[in-house]
Amino acid sequence: MTESREWNGRRARSNEETDRDEAGPDAGGGSRRLVVAAPSSGSGKTTVTLGLMAALKNRGYEVQGFKCGPDYIDPTYHTALTGRPSRNLDSWMTGPEAVKEIYIRGSRGADISVIEGVMGLFDGKNPRSNQGSTAEIAMLLDAPVLLVVDCSAMARSAAAIVKGFQTFAEGLRVAAVIANRVGSIGHYRMVREAVEQECGIPVAGYLRREDAVSIPERQLGLIPSIERGDCDELFGRLGSLAEAHLDMELLVRLSEGAPVQAEPVLFRGEPQEPRVRIAVAKDASFSFYYPENLELLEHYGAECVYFSPLAGEPVPEGADGLYLGGGFPEEFAGPLSEHAEAAASIRRAVESGMPALAECGGFMYLTESLADTEGREHAMAGLLPGRVRMQTKLAALGYRTVRGREGNFLLPPGEEAKGHEFHYSVHERPDETDLPPAYETEGLFGSKQEGFVKGSLAAGYTHLYFPSNPGIVERWIEACLRYRASAVPTGSRSPGTAPLR
Repeated sequence: MTESREWNGRRARSNEETDRDEAGPDAGGGSRRLVVAAPSSGSGKTTVTLGLMAALKNRGYEVQGFKCGPDYIDPTYHTALTGRPSRNLDSWMTGPEAVKEIYIRGSRGADISVIEGVMGLFDGKNPRSNQGSTAEIAMLLDAPVLLVVDCSAMARSAAAIVKGFQTFAEGLRVAAVIANRVGSIGHYRMVREAVEQECGIPVAGYLRREDAVSIPERQLGLIPSIERGDCDELFGRLGSLAEAHLDMELLVRLSEGAPVQAEPVLFRGEPQEPRVRIAVAKDASFSFYYPENLELLEHYGAECVYFSPLAGEPVPEGADGLYLGGGFPEEFAGPLSEHAEAAASIRRAVESGMPALAECGGFMYLTESLADTEGREHAMAGLLPGRVRMQTKLAALGYRTVRGREGNFLLPPGEEAKGHEFHYSVHERPDETDLPPAYETEGLFGSKQEGFVKGSLAAGYTHLYFPSNPGIVERWIEACLRYRASAVPTGSRSPGTAPLR
């Protein structure tokens, strides 16, 4: 690392430490972890996170990515860079033990975990507590925090910011600082000396203003580009910057700790043998699925089989349930509208009584039509009344407490789950429709009726997080078993009757 120095006279690394850092995938066991946080959004934590991941990969480490909060976009970067599915850690949508369990499961086989924070370090569900914040995740996992500070307009004052974050919450361990957007080596030295003197922790490196790498705007339509490998050059550049300007040996050493321990509260017992099949729409148009949602279905007896409406594929034969996840059908509205048979197979499946869930992009696809931002209208599947109209500003964003309504097979009245909304479209509902809402959702600005129930279909904008109420999984599988039992043996059942593998 350029301009690095020994922290408090630390000795050269011993052979034992070197051997441990170069050990295989079982060496960490979830014990190496770093939380990358910042005083506020826009401070550079995504740049540092991706740079760290890339540099660690280049050094031969198996890296696991995590993201605090419900975000789908940043985990897509992590996954593309590390080759391992990135996972969300959200202490509001689940309890503490579930957060630990998800971390333990996700970090299996990895040498080190890099956990990207959300917003500012202490920003979460509400301003009166740490609930749902990056700080709460760090404390639950006893993980050291790497604080990324935008130093573009300060020097000694950076130490005051760091000191405040060190002392704001008992039990939080701010272990090191990255000085971002410094103007020169001299500027960096001033920041480093002030922070190390006043705060007693190391400044583990810097990025200069001219080193800034433009990360594409993290919007919905970007994801196919990331998954195609279009960001490989970006990842390479970020990894080179991290190697040049960050003390990687120090950061690996700071990441070491005791393995996280937790009793399973979500994935109890041994995985069950598949009893039902759930068809999952998965392609560039429908890609927003929490890994734990699918893994819980599989753990409790569902086989997830994947198909692509965007490629014109119908609902797979032998399916007992249907899951249309979020994504951005607006980016592919033209091609989706051309695959009439794929849409027809979905209509037949739902009309036959197949238990189905559609979230956000999936919900949009099931309406009558979708109008893009240029006013062009595209026919959609036509199962639900009304049309969806895209706009250039956010229509909804935030956590949701989700309460079930009559007729909803996943969340009946009296049941509650957690989730979130994030979309740019608005649904123009007909003045008169006899379809009841799927949910009552409560957010920062009050409650509302959301989505539709149509027979065995529950559909709406809300993304449900199954770990917040694993009963969702049990009810879905039971509904699929009832649907399977009601099938006509001769094969007239829609869409098919292929035997379970």
